[in-house]
Amino acid sequence: MGDEKESRHADEEQAFLPQPEATDEQDAIGIAWDKKYILSVLVNIGAAVGLVFVNKRVFEDEALRHAQVTFAALHFAITAATLYAVSVPRIGMFQRKRVPVLGILPLALAMIASVVLTNASLAFSSIQFYQVVRVLTTPCVALLEYIVLGKKITIRASLTLIPVCVGVGIVSYFDTSAKTSSTSRATSPLGVFFAFVSLFATATYSVWIKKYHQTTGCESAQLLLNQAPVSVLVMLYIIPFSDDVTVWKSVSASTWSVILLSGVLACLLHISQFNIINRASPIASTVVGHAKTCLIIAIGWAYSGKALADGSMVGIVLAVGGIIAHSYVTAP
Repeated sequence: MGDEKESRHADEEQAFLPQPEATDEQDAIGIAWDKKYILSVLVNIGAAVGLVFVNKRVFEDEALRHAQVTFAALHFAITAATLYAVSVPRIGMFQRKRVPVLGILPLALAMIASVVLTNASLAFSSIQFYQVVRVLTTPCVALLEYIVLGKKITIRASLTLIPVCVGVGIVSYFDTSAKTSSTSRATSPLGVFFAFVSLFATATYSVWIKKYHQTTGCESAQLLLNQAPVSVLVMLYIIPFSDDVTVWKSVSASTWSVILLSGVLACLLHISQFNIINRASPIASTVVGHAKTCLIIAIGWAYSGKALADGSMVGIVLAVGGIIAHSYVTAP
């Protein structure tokens, strides 16, 4: 009994003694991970914002507006190469998982429609209109999930989507108004058409992604690695019928450098997104998404040269405020 008491007493004393080596090592790991996460967030926001403006610069070339599928195919090829590189065992950001080509084909087609139509929207729209309309993806996904899956959202969540829809409507009116200054980069009716058609394509793709996650057991990166090469292969058959491939002969060296920069930003976006998903909570990821939306709209406003008194400002506040409120209400 005496030995047992002494042993217990020694254990209690040991519990109060400092453990400098273990603590220092854990702190060092925590700090390293925090730095990596913060860097990933900064790179992700910078790449996402930069990608919109770089792509807008590409589409200011009238000829390249009619080569949307080719441009998307270049991006998918770069994405596939990036994912393959970061999934090699030496880097190991994620493990590859193969899905049959015919099984992934419907999802690849949905991704092509989503990306090509979204790029077309950017080509014929102002940046702030393009970005504000993107927030309608959330109501569209909710509607599709209700129709296809019978999934309902709460009344509070439904109410937050009302200002989102009203706000986008206000922005659409003012951004396409005939009163828009000739010096500002306004949205054409074709841009409005592509914007709203792309919404349903993106919403359909988002709903299918959830379904494929369940049926294949793949993570987002694994699915994308299967989708991207298949999408490129399909687009090689579409390009001769959809694009004027002769325009690439007259592309200047400066435009090619911008296209290359677009591909680099896309790579950085994907890589940083993986780190954010692995490290962040859903709420933190949502906050990063809202930060990107607000930055793109603010810089896009300055880029357009519009006055702050423009009526579409009210629509932007309603749309962005509504989507932030929706994220808060639906947060776990």
